[in-house]
Amino acid sequence: MPCPFFDRQQCHSCSAMSQPYEQQVAAKDANLKALFAERMPLNWLEPVKSDELACRNKAKMVVLGAAHAPILGAESKLGGEAVSLINCPLYPQDMQELLAYLQDWIRTSGIPPYNKTKKKGELKFILLTRAQESGEFMLRLVLRSRDALPRVERNLERLLMAFPQVTVVSVNLQPVHMARLEGEEEIYLTERTHLTEVFNGVPLAVRPKSFFQTNPKVASQLYATAQRWVSECAPTRMWDLFCGVGGFALHCARDIAEVTGIEIEPEAIASAKHSAAQIGIDNLNFAALDSTQFSLSQDKVPELVLVNPPRRGLGQALVTQLTSLAPKWIVYSSCNPQTLRQDIDGFSDYQLVQMQWFDMFPHTEHVEAMVLLERREN
Repeated sequence: MPCPFFDRQQCHSCSAMSQPYEQQVAAKDANLKALFAERMPLNWLEPVKSDELACRNKAKMVVLGAAHAPILGAESKLGGEAVSLINCPLYPQDMQELLAYLQDWIRTSGIPPYNKTKKKGELKFILLTRAQESGEFMLRLVLRSRDALPRVERNLERLLMAFPQVTVVSVNLQPVHMARLEGEEEIYLTERTHLTEVFNGVPLAVRPKSFFQTNPKVASQLYATAQRWVSECAPTRMWDLFCGVGGFALHCARDIAEVTGIEIEPEAIASAKHSAAQIGIDNLNFAALDSTQFSLSQDKVPELVLVNPPRRGLGQALVTQLTSLAPKWIVYSSCNPQTLRQDIDGFSDYQLVQMQWFDMFPHTEHVEAMVLLERREN
């Protein structure tokens, strides 16, 4: 895939960009098979491929440069100069157009970019999320303080008139001088507070702090696959740990008598409850709790537990607890095959029935992998 930023060595996020896409897929598949060589599943399913271009629904832009010439992008690895990435070919065309407008809107609104060296300025990041189903956008501006908030508010109507598909706008306050992307306080500037994305007929409410998959085409197939695997297992009860906005739970709930979704971020749980109410699902319970602490507090376990942890994996405490609770099936979706492989070693009483990986992050070394584990009969 041609990418001027990669060719000029200005951006190295897509480290495999120089390889033809089919070679990338083959290399990832071979690396995963080597990683799981000593614990191969009974069925190794064909990978789910991504579109090569315009496949991302999120943009996380560092705001660089000066007030009279802001730049949305990153610092180049060569020389450290600011590089505008608004035309990254991974973004759909309408997202590129909106980012180009925002880069100029910041200038004309007089919102000074934050300078991390001088610790001066206001605007740190632009976070943009696009709903594939509707083409609507959620825009978040990460500010150092409230000082620039009046400028944002005065110029917001002009932005919304130019791009009416921007339906959710918020300001996040991150006063700390550090690499952390966002702070605790979120200020909504629009009446709407969430986007609605639809995967496989299931609406998912996406709020500013909710985790959401970055490749909608591949994500929809990930959720559909999980729903099929769970349906084939036919449990009556299920847990969905690290459930985020409820994508897995909402897809699986129609086939199960009782589903419990657990996620530590309250905003994500609010999104999941909204989606469940929207489609009239009443056999699904969500709670904003730590997944490990929740499992340690339980003495009854459902037949199936689905887990989708962050990159660090489940951790020894949760692996040990799930092994002790002994559900018949575990479905494990992971964005980090290394920690997935480590955690699987802790499930020694389980057989690895099948595995499939999803190219959620094309042109990089990263994948989303999902496995089905079944407890061995004593």
